[in-house]
Amino acid sequence: MKVVVLCSGGMDSVAALHWAARNHTVVAVASFDYGAKHNHRELPFAAEHAALLGVRHEVIAMDFVNRLFASDLLKSGGEIPEGHYEAANMKQTVVPFRNAIMLSIACGFAESIGAEGLVIAAHGGDHAIYPDCREDFMRAMGDAMRLGTYAGVQLLRPFIAMDKAAIAATGAQLGVDFARTWSCYKGGAIHCGKCGTCVERREAFAHAGLADPTVYESTDPLPAKPATRE
Repeated sequence: MKVVVLCSGGMDSVAALHWAARNHTVVAVASFDYGAKHNHRELPFAAEHAALLGVRHEVIAMDFVNRLFASDLLKSGGEIPEGHYEAANMKQTVVPFRNAIMLSIACGFAESIGAEGLVIAAHGGDHAIYPDCREDFMRAMGDAMRLGTYAGVQLLRPFIAMDKAAIAATGAQLGVDFARTWSCYKGGAIHCGKCGTCVERREAFAHAGLADPTVYESTDPLPAKPATRE
């Protein structure tokens, strides 16, 4: 199947890109610059992996998100919270309806270039905090894409039942160089090691039994998972 892959440059979407290249024909990689504090750190890695695979890469500007939306993930928002990625304060990093907007744009792009599928790296670990990563949403969005296009564009979500450790293991099997990916929401010179995405990244490699190639500012003990999800 000819597919477009949504790739931010993070470890999940880079692994999804390499999965897609192994299982489908990738005709383009789509990334979004929407004003997140870490966009400038992750997007070059999306470009790097697209080039490695010899695939067209498009960076789609969505500057209106930073201007109009409320989220601490954005440059217009507050400080990035620290702690476990399933903690209630991580909701501050949710960008409202982000995946729906990105998928809508990418779906139109996919149909325009003759693709039949769209690959997104939404995964099991996202479900606690991000409502637009959950399977109910993804299924509904997939139906909308299929019904709203002449091509019947399919939404492929190969990691939806996986946690990040399983994605790390899958990526390792695919030969992904995770040193050439970015997770930290703070967007500094190196990964902070304390924000939710850094914690999730550190846990993923540890639980997968893989060496973590990432350089962190802090390698303090990881925070405990919350007893209940908020």
